[in-house]
Amino acid sequence: MSMSDPLGDMLTRIRNGQQAAMRSILCPWSKNREAVCKVLKDEGYVRSFKTEEAGAGKKNLIIDLKYDEGRGVIRQIRRVSKPGRRVYSKVGDLPRSYNGLGIYIVSTPHGVLADHQARAENVGGEVLCQVF
Repeated sequence: MSMSDPLGDMLTRIRNGQQAAMRSILCPWSKNREAVCKVLKDEGYVRSFKTEEAGAGKKNLIIDLKYDEGRGVIRQIRRVSKPGRRVYSKVGDLPRSYNGLGIYIVSTPHGVLADHQARAENVGGEVLCQVF
């Protein structure tokens, strides 16, 4: 059986891993997932991530979760654009998450960026998820 929303699966694994106070989580690798992990690391929501070979030409992502005083740094992580309903936004219409305290991750022609980086580069795109 194939997975209909791979990015949504990764976000759920992160959410569940933090609720279970896991040190790190494992999920299948893809370019899109790795790009989202890079944004999460650059913004300080995860400690680090790395790829490992899983055999037969497959890779896995190992994401080290980040905690502050025993509580997960990510308070809320949710998928915005879903396979059944894609959400696109122009640069002027990009939403702000909790008045700039959180971020939206956007897939743009310049790559996967946080909302403030997309505004700085003056590009819009598909709003993938919201993190706070």
